[in-house]
Amino acid sequence: MAEIHDQFDTILILDFGSQYSHLITRRCREHNVYAELMPCTQKIKDLNFKPKGVILSGSPYSVYDKDAPHVDPEVFELGVPVLGICYGLQEMAWTMKGKVAKCEHREYGFAQVKISKVGGENQGVDALFEGLGDELQVWMSHGDKLSEMPPDFHIIGRTDNAPYAAIAHNSKPFYGIQFHPEVTHSKRGREVIGKFIIDICGCRQHWTMEEFIGKEIARIREICGPKGRVIGAVSGGVDSSVAAKLMHEAIGDRFHAIMVDNGVLRLNEAKQVHEMLNKDLGVNLTVVDASELFLSRLKDVEDPEQKRKIIGNTFINIFEEEAAKIEAEAEREEAKGAEAKGKIEWLLQGTLYPDVIESISFKGPSATIKTHHNVGGLLKDMKLKLIEPLRELFKDEVRALGRLLSIPNHLVQRHPFPGPGLAIRILGPVTREQVKILQQADSIYIEEIRKAGLYDQIAQAFAVLLPVKAVGVMGDARTYEQVIALRAVQSEDFMTADWFVFPSEVLRRISSRITNEVAGINRVTYDISSKPPATVEWL
Repeated sequence: MAEIHDQFDTILILDFGSQYSHLITRRCREHNVYAELMPCTQKIKDLNFKPKGVILSGSPYSVYDKDAPHVDPEVFELGVPVLGICYGLQEMAWTMKGKVAKCEHREYGFAQVKISKVGGENQGVDALFEGLGDELQVWMSHGDKLSEMPPDFHIIGRTDNAPYAAIAHNSKPFYGIQFHPEVTHSKRGREVIGKFIIDICGCRQHWTMEEFIGKEIARIREICGPKGRVIGAVSGGVDSSVAAKLMHEAIGDRFHAIMVDNGVLRLNEAKQVHEMLNKDLGVNLTVVDASELFLSRLKDVEDPEQKRKIIGNTFINIFEEEAAKIEAEAEREEAKGAEAKGKIEWLLQGTLYPDVIESISFKGPSATIKTHHNVGGLLKDMKLKLIEPLRELFKDEVRALGRLLSIPNHLVQRHPFPGPGLAIRILGPVTREQVKILQQADSIYIEEIRKAGLYDQIAQAFAVLLPVKAVGVMGDARTYEQVIALRAVQSEDFMTADWFVFPSEVLRRISSRITNEVAGINRVTYDISSKPPATVEWL
C-alpha cells in the first residue's frame, strides 16, 4: 500500500520540545515540501521511510543537563543533510565533540547575523545563505551558546554576541544555526529554510493539494478494496465535511455519513448540517439523536479530560451500532436478490495534524496538552478501523483542499467546532439547562459577528459558560446569575493564536443582547489570552 512518504519527498523534523517546532513543519510545507514532526527520541532504525533531510528543533533544555534529550547518532549516518536550529545546533556540536556553555546573558530578541565568507582564495557564501546578502536580521532565543567548535566544522555566520551563530561541516551537508528561521521575526528565515530543503536536500516541490487529492483518493481505494464500506463521523465542520467529500469522491455510495446529535451541539446544529451536506455536497447523511445517552453519561462530570474520553467512547459505541444496522439492512436486501455488499470495516474521521501533535506525549521533552476525542479518546477494543485522510494536514491545507473539491465557501470558511462540542465549553457539569443557555449565547455571538462583517477575519469564535455566578442589577432588582466568556482568535494553523481585536461597539452590542435575551446570564467577559500560554479552547 502506498504511504505518504512513498509519494512525497519528506523532511523529518525531530522535536526537542520547542514551542516553535510546528512552525518549522509549516515553513517546509509553504515551500510545497512535505515535512513530518516526530519526537527527538525517534530511533532511525524504526523509521519506515528515508527522509531527504533532517531538521533538529530548538528546546527548553541544555544539552549538558543530566536529563537532556539527545538525538539518535544514526541521524548523522543516514547520508542526508542535517540542519540544527538553536538547541539543534548545540546538540549537533555536542554529539560531534564540540562544547556548549551557558551564556553570560540570555539572548532573546532581534540580532544581526553577519554572513562569513568561506573557501580560502575563492571566497564565497555557503549554500545555506547563498543569495541572501551580507547580513540577516534574525530572532534569537537561547540561554546557552556553542563555546568551542566541533572538529571539521567552520563558521558561516556570526553576531556580536554569538561568534558561532552559524556553522557548517567541512565535507558533509551538516549545518547549525543559533537563530530561529521559522519565526516571522527572522526576516528571511523562510528563505533560509528553503535553501536547506530545496537547494541542499534536493526536495521536489510537489506537496500541493492538487497532488494530494489524486494520490489520497487512490490510497483510499486501495485501503478499502473494491467492496469495502466506510461509515463517516460527520459534524458539519470544515474538517469532517472535507473528509466526507473526499471519501465520497473515492468510493461513492459505499460511504455512509453519520451525524450524531450528542446533545451538546450548537443551536439547531443537527438540522442545519443535514440541510447543508445534502444540498451543498450531495452527501447522504443520517442524523442519529443520541443526546439522552451522552448527557446521561456526562452527568456530574467536570474534568475536561474525562468529558473528552466519555464523548469519544460513546461516539464509537454509536457508530458501531449504526454500522450493524446498515449491514443488517444490506443483508435483508441481499436476501431479496440484491447484489452483495462488502462489510463496514472503517470509520472515517476528520482528524488534523495539530490534533495529532497535541495528543501525543513523547517520551522525550514534550507533554500532552490535551487529549483530542478523535485521537486519544477512542476505545482500545473498538471493532471499526480508523481511516483519517486529513491526518497529515494543517487547517489551511484542509481549506485549500475543500475549495479544490468544490465545497462552497461558507462551508470551507466555517469556524472549527470541537467533537466534544459544548461539553468542553461548559466549565462544570453538563446539563440540558446549561447547554440551552450556552447555545443561545453562542448563537447571538456568531450572529453579531456575521452582521459586523468580521466572521471571515476570525479563525475561531465561541462562547464559554463559566462555573461562577456574579451579582448584577436588572429591572431595579439584584440578580445572582452566571457569566459568559467570549473567545475569538486569529491563527494560521491553530498551533499558535492571538486574540481578535473587536471594535468596541460590536462587543457592546453582543454583551447587551446576551444579558437581555439569555435567561440566567447577567455578565459577559472577553478573553484576551493568546496561545501560548493559553489554548484556544478553555478545556
